[in-house]
Amino acid sequence: MNKEKIFKLFSLKGKVAVITGGAGMLGREYARILSDAGAMVALFDVLPQKEINKRVKEISSSGRVMGMTMDITKEKQVKEAVKKVIKKFGAIDILINNAAATDFSGFKNSERFAPYEDFSLDVWEKEIGVGLTGALICSQAVIPFMKKAKSGVIVNISSTHGIIAPDNRIYGDGKFKAITYPVIKSGILGLTRALASYLAPYNIRVNSLVPGGVKAGYLDEQFEKDYSSRTMLGRMADKEDYAGAILFLCSDASSYMTGSSLIIDGGWTAW
Repeated sequence: MNKEKIFKLFSLKGKVAVITGGAGMLGREYARILSDAGAMVALFDVLPQKEINKRVKEISSSGRVMGMTMDITKEKQVKEAVKKVIKKFGAIDILINNAAATDFSGFKNSERFAPYEDFSLDVWEKEIGVGLTGALICSQAVIPFMKKAKSGVIVNISSTHGIIAPDNRIYGDGKFKAITYPVIKSGILGLTRALASYLAPYNIRVNSLVPGGVKAGYLDEQFEKDYSSRTMLGRMADKEDYAGAILFLCSDASSYMTGSSLIIDGGWTAW
């Protein structure tokens, strides 16, 4: 296979991608690699429009990236946003369900790290609403357009905690990984398989990316050390480590892959 064929295999030239939670740390990385591969990208995020615009400029100044503030748990907002993307770019070929309602205030937020019998139902409903219900709502909004085009790709972002239980020993005394997280990420895998089966006749592929933990400024130093010791590679992921995986899943390089999960976790789940 020559270079030209290889580049074509991973090219997203002329494709249009929507990324939920697109203004977040990983969302921006996904947007950057997809844009670099030739795609036009729309970011859906709950941040104020001014902040989203700032992050869009950081990703690309080409005019091929746009962003909209919205709540993906609101069907009307999602449908209106999808129509705006299609009006601007002409289609939606790729959907990345990446949004999460996770609170990044770190380990000081005792409510999210409470024992499971004390876990707040308000937090439960909010986080599942965004992470799981929101993924369904966004999928429902783009599916009619993908069906009409007889083509499309949906990538759902799961987690290692979607396939194994959290190791609560690394969160510190009296703290536990929010129970919503493994519930949502396990549900995402089920959603992926169900949608893949349903949409296969329309040439729409649906897969999951299963990432491990990512280095971030809000993380406790001891947590990062303990987490890293449990991976074969001895470190947490850098935010750029998932760029190749997301490009593979969105491109023709994965044309025979659907209903599957791609695990990129530094060896965490292989031990």
